Formats: sequence, C-alpha cells, structure tokens
Amino acid sequence: MTTVLSTDWNPHLQHEFAQPYMQQLRKFLQEEKENKKIIYPHSKDMFRAFHETPLDRVKVVILGQDPYHGPNQANGLSFSVHQHTKIPPSLMNIYKELRSDLGIEPPTHGCLDSWAEQGVLLLNSVLTVEQGQPASHQGKGWEQFTDKMIEILNTKKTSVAFILWGAYAQKKGQFIDPKKHFVLASPHPSPFSANKGFFGSRPFSRVNFYLKSKNFSQIDWKII
Repeated sequence: MTTVLSTDWNPHLQHEFAQPYMQQLRKFLQEEKENKKIIYPHSKDMFRAFHETPLDRVKVVILGQDPYHGPNQANGLSFSVHQHTKIPPSLMNIYKELRSDLGIEPPTHGCLDSWAEQGVLLLNSVLTVEQGQPASHQGKGWEQFTDKMIEILNTKKTSVAFILWGAYAQKKGQFIDPKKHFVLASPHPSPFSANKGFFGSRPFSRVNFYLKSKNFSQIDWKII
C-alpha cells in the first residue's frame, strides 16, 4: 500500500497512513497477498479515485460501498468497471436513469473516467475486496480512512453535491452539513431496490441545477 498520494489530497490524508488502524490494514493486506488471495482492484488502482479527482476539483461525490469482486471489474472508481468488461446491473440501472433524466443514450462500456475527470469523485467506502467474496474487507480500516475523506470535503470545501444511493451511503454521509452542501439521497440503483425510488429520482439534472445555481460549471454526464 502506498503511503503517499500524488495529488493535493496528500497534505490532508498523509498523517492517516501513520495511524494504528492504517498500519493494521496494511498488515492485513500484506498477509492476504502472502496467502495468495486475489485482491481487487489492482494495487496501482487502489487510490485511483484520488488521482483522477484531486481535492481542489471535487464538485460531486458519488459514494459507493466496496469494489466489484469479479475478475477485470474493479478499476478504483465506484460503480465503474474496465472498458471491456460487462456492465454490472447497478450501473445498467444508472444508465437507464441517465437516459430517462437527460436523454443520454447508454454507452457500450462501463468506464466512468470522463465523470471523474470533470470533478465527480467516485468514492467507495471500502477500497479493496477479495475475489469472489463481497464485503470481505469491510471492518478492516478502510471505512475510517474514507470517513476522514468525507470529513475533509465537508469542512474544507463548500457547495459539493453528494449523491448518496442506498442506506449504506446515507448512513456514512449522515454528518455532511446540508447547509454547506447539496445532499441528494435515494434508494440504491441495484436491481433489488431501483424500483423503490431510484428510477425517477433525476440525480443528474438535479446536481447540474445545483451546480449552476452556485455558478459552477455543470457536469457533462455523457460517458465517452
């Protein structure tokens, strides 16, 4: 695990790497590797969300839970997969809502880099997972680290749009100050809950309306 982030996140998060919980997490990941466990995403992509979306460019946060646990899926950005990987069901539902909301036709891939490059922080609460074992790295320390990230966003920035899909994300984001930021909560886009209020929630147009009201450039949600 790297202990330096090569973006402007580093001054705010560097001291976290010295904390006991992060040392324990590093030890856990090393032991998993020594035991021949396959961990996703690849180590080079573990902190990719930070590198793709520096702190000073964050305008929107989409909070996920943990990475995809299948081969060639997780790429370090929440809900996103590698270019030539089958689009997962939750992301397919996100695309359906994007078409309903803004008339944007779904792309043929699931790579959300174009969102990240515009200031959409695609953040998972837990940054690693064992192959085929969903939620296997929960409770190992990542949650404390990403809580710190959200705290930094909440206190250091103003007028960030937080998209919280599902109860897990909403619980994690419960301390976000709604007077300083825009908090948009709805059911998760999973096939199990999308019909319970995710479809029709119009998150993309609502976020852009908010950004426009703050004189920020809007997100071009078309995925390229």
